[in-house]
Amino acid sequence: MKQNIVGREYECERLDDCMLSNQAQLIIIYGRRRIGKTFLINEYFDHHFAFKITGAYNQSRKVQLHSFAAELTRKTGIKWKDPENWIQAFEDLRAYLEKSEPMEKQVVFFDEMPWLDSHKSNFLPAFEWFWNDWGSTRNNLVFIVCGSASSWLDEKFSENRGGLFNRQTCRLYLQPFTLHETELFLQSKNIFWSRYEIAECYMIMGGIPFYLNALSERYSLTQNIDRLFFQPRGEFWDEFDHLYKTLFSNSRLHLQIAEALSAKPGGLSRQEICQCCKISDNGALTKALHNLNSSGFIQAARFYGKKAKDTRYRLSDHYSVFYFRFVRDFYGKDAHFWSNSIDLPTRRFWSGLAFESLCMEHIPQIKRKLGILGVLSEESVWRTRGNEETGTRGAQIDLLIDRRDRVINLCEIKFSIGEFTIDQAYDLALRNKISVFRQETKSRKSLQLIMITTYGLKRNMYSGLVQNQVTLDDLFQP
Repeated sequence: MKQNIVGREYECERLDDCMLSNQAQLIIIYGRRRIGKTFLINEYFDHHFAFKITGAYNQSRKVQLHSFAAELTRKTGIKWKDPENWIQAFEDLRAYLEKSEPMEKQVVFFDEMPWLDSHKSNFLPAFEWFWNDWGSTRNNLVFIVCGSASSWLDEKFSENRGGLFNRQTCRLYLQPFTLHETELFLQSKNIFWSRYEIAECYMIMGGIPFYLNALSERYSLTQNIDRLFFQPRGEFWDEFDHLYKTLFSNSRLHLQIAEALSAKPGGLSRQEICQCCKISDNGALTKALHNLNSSGFIQAARFYGKKAKDTRYRLSDHYSVFYFRFVRDFYGKDAHFWSNSIDLPTRRFWSGLAFESLCMEHIPQIKRKLGILGVLSEESVWRTRGNEETGTRGAQIDLLIDRRDRVINLCEIKFSIGEFTIDQAYDLALRNKISVFRQETKSRKSLQLIMITTYGLKRNMYSGLVQNQVTLDDLFQP
């Protein structure tokens, strides 16, 4: 039921449009594992489907076909024989659906379809035939395809040049919750934390509904993290292994890449990934990078003034970053690790980087606070190593907003437990950033320094250099 769905307003509106259409609908639902794809469809349709099947991970065609027949048996009350192949299975589905009222909407849901397409199963050709020969002609048919393996859905549907080329009528890519949606979700669970705590929770789990749903109102944030991640056999003790293995057929390569990127918060180029992982620069790497990117685990970081070939990849999945930074090495050693690590330098270092990632995921909220939401812009990062011969110091900018109105916002991002104070040393560092950026890029655009902090900037003799501020509360806006 829709009242149980937090956020997802756009997705629900698009599903409304599909249900009101007088044409056959083929709906593709994308999104990383644990993002809530199945929950959205189940709740939107209140679990009422003409037919539903869920693919089983790493199971044979015979097992999948048996599940198919079992679902038909449950729906009709009549024993159906296991189909010999997928052609026969879709013939059976067609026969069953044709007996229904032609004016009534028939919603068919194939969840985790990539798992149905097992090795040598010939599933996809059978589905192509079913849809093109019959399904697409049924004006009352709403066929929903869902899967966590976004790369499979891209390849088989979006990039298909065969029988499924341009056949989908609706594509929905579920993104992680924003901070605003995360706050609403937690409140729906009777969890009322400060926005600082919610931000820290987001920096650990991301806006992933499955992870957020495991939090308990009976415990503080710190206690929840210890309970879920660090206590022996805690709820997420083996989550990381399942996460990658169930998504990628060659999970070893994907894990190698993720681990290499976890050690380099600034990101790695394609060549640097090859060197760190000791792998060849070939098609397998291209496919792995595409898979990780389409599934939301990595991002291709754009550097200001650099060409596409200079793209650097960074590990963007909050949960994966947290796992590599803390869980992998400390799980099982201290059941209260997170409670006992509050003053660790590694935790402070992590929180700064994680807050930068959080800000990168809330660009619209930042632009809204700056009053430039309607201004076309490109977001990137920038850094230079400096030059001893010319005396130029190295510098970097956490977030750069290059605006069409010939203004560049140079954003500094700081995570702190109170108001942030600019002292004399940091004032000189900020002035150096601006000067070096102007010198290195030769940009003639107007430069504006923006501070993005948790609780704002403390006014003093050095704060006048900052032309605008964005606080944590601003990032919580819808």
